[in-house]
Amino acid sequence: MPFVYHQKVKFRHCDPAGIVFYPRYFEMMNDTVEDFFEKVALLPFSGMQQKCGIPTAGIEAQFQAPSRLGDQLEIALTITRLGRSSLGLAYDARCEGAPRFTASSTVVFIDDKGRPAPWTDAIRTRLDRFIKKETPDGK
Repeated sequence: MPFVYHQKVKFRHCDPAGIVFYPRYFEMMNDTVEDFFEKVALLPFSGMQQKCGIPTAGIEAQFQAPSRLGDQLEIALTITRLGRSSLGLAYDARCEGAPRFTASSTVVFIDDKGRPAPWTDAIRTRLDRFIKKETPDGK
């Protein structure tokens, strides 16, 4: 079951041609992660400052079609891997069912000294239900 973040494409997201400037998609991905951590992991970014964090260690994206000013995007987030201190994420963004971009990223849970730290049992339990489970056909 994915976590879904709704994003209306605003003027600030667009280039002069009226389509989303691709770096804005990375901001939308971060907004999705921030909302996910606040609502699901019960670990809001505002509460992490100076105690811990989840910086991005890697990110990759593929863009299938342009998004335009006013489009309503649904960005589905699933967990692909839950490691000791890392988390693999997959994004699938669509507008009215049509694919716009897919992406994957890895975030790492860090302590107040900036070093990788293990996820707490409570956070791990909350994240577990968003892990993408393999189906018998391997998808």
